[in-house]
Amino acid sequence: MKTFIILGLMAFSSTIALSQQGNIQIEQDHRIGELLNIYKLSNESHEYYKIQIGFGSYAEAQELKENVENDFPDLFSKIDFDSPTYRVRVGRFKTKLEAERKFIEVRAKYPDAMLLKPKKST
Repeated sequence: MKTFIILGLMAFSSTIALSQQGNIQIEQDHRIGELLNIYKLSNESHEYYKIQIGFGSYAEAQELKENVENDFPDLFSKIDFDSPTYRVRVGRFKTKLEAERKFIEVRAKYPDAMLLKPKKST
C-alpha cells in the first residue's frame, strides 16, 4: 500500500515538474493598429438617418427583424436595446432625401415606422 502511495506521489510530482509553460508572442505590422483607429474614428464621426420599424420584447423584435429582412433584404437591419424595449432599426442613409425615399417605401408595409435623424455630435 505504501508503495502505491509513494509511486502516486512520484508520478504527480514528476507531472508538475515536467509541465511546460510558454509565452505567445504576436508580431503584426504597426500599420494595422493605425488602420483600426482610422476605421473606428470614421464610424464614430458618421451618423446616419435610420428608420425605426417597431419595438417590443426581444422575441417580438427578432420576429419583426426577420420580417423586415424578408421584405427589404437590401437594408441593413439591427436590434437596439433602449430601456425598457428592443427597437428594430433599418438603414444607414447619409442624406435626408435618400432616407425619406426609402421611408415612404417602408411605411407602406410598416405604418408605425418612424424616420430617425442622426444625433448631432458635439
